[in-house]
Order: sequence, then C-alpha cells, then structure tokens
Amino acid sequence: MLHPLSDVKSQSIGEGTRIWQFCVVFAGAKIGANCNICANVLIENDVVVGDNVTIKSGVQLWDGVRIEDNVFIGPNATFTNDIMPRSKIYPEQFLQTTIKAGASIGANATILPGITIGENAMVGAGAVVTRTVPPNAIVVGNPAHIKGYVDAKHQENKT
Repeated sequence: MLHPLSDVKSQSIGEGTRIWQFCVVFAGAKIGANCNICANVLIENDVVVGDNVTIKSGVQLWDGVRIEDNVFIGPNATFTNDIMPRSKIYPEQFLQTTIKAGASIGANATILPGITIGENAMVGAGAVVTRTVPPNAIVVGNPAHIKGYVDAKHQENKT
C-alpha cells in the first residue's frame, strides 16, 4: 500500500509493504515484503531493506545503508554515510552500514557510517554508535558502550 501523499519511484517493493504519507523513496531503493515505512521517511537509491522491517517516522536512509530482515528502527534514528562530510565535496564511494537481522535501534540513536549492528543487537534511545556492535549486545550512551546482552534464544522465538 502506497499512501497517495508519498513519492515512491522504486519499482522494487515487496508484497504487503506499507509506505505512509510524506515518504520519499528513490528509484534505486530495494524494499522487502511486509515492511512498515512510517510517515516522513526518506530512502535513497543505494539502500536495501529486508523483509518485515519497521522504520518509524523521521528516519533517513542514505546511500550505502543495508538493513536485513526483522529490523526495527525507532523514530528519528539518524544514519550517516560520510565520515568527513563537507558541502559539495563527495567521497568516491559512500561507506556501507549494515543492520543485521533482528536488530533494534532506539529513537534518536545516531549510527556512524561503515559499521555493522549485529544480529538481535539493541541500540538504546539516543545512543551514538561509533563502532561495530556485536550480535545480541545492548548498547547505550555517547559513545555507545555495551551494557549487556539480550537472550538470543528468546529473541529467535519472537521472530
């Protein structure tokens, strides 16, 4: 379902995916099945979103972001793709950021480019993630640090 007030150019959107009002999805984006893309989300060309992903309002997914299946991205989570941004000066290639299956990212978290958030990991609200997060880790703070681990077996039973 594409809301009539969304601007979706991509032809690669899986069955059952809902894209709500005021979203912009570039032509090259790939979005899986059964996703929920909430209002005011922007998805650039070189972005891949897996199946059963929830992206809450106010999120921008820039070129180089890869999101695997069953991921939750909270409202206003921020992704970056250029480690040394300058106006009108672009890198030859943007860094790739990967969010592995089952991971959750809390509201207002900031994810720096070129890192991986491991399977079933949880990023706390407002965390600033500056390096790769291992599977099942719970990270919080600025810079984000490991606070504990989720029960991986429990997580698998929920998905």
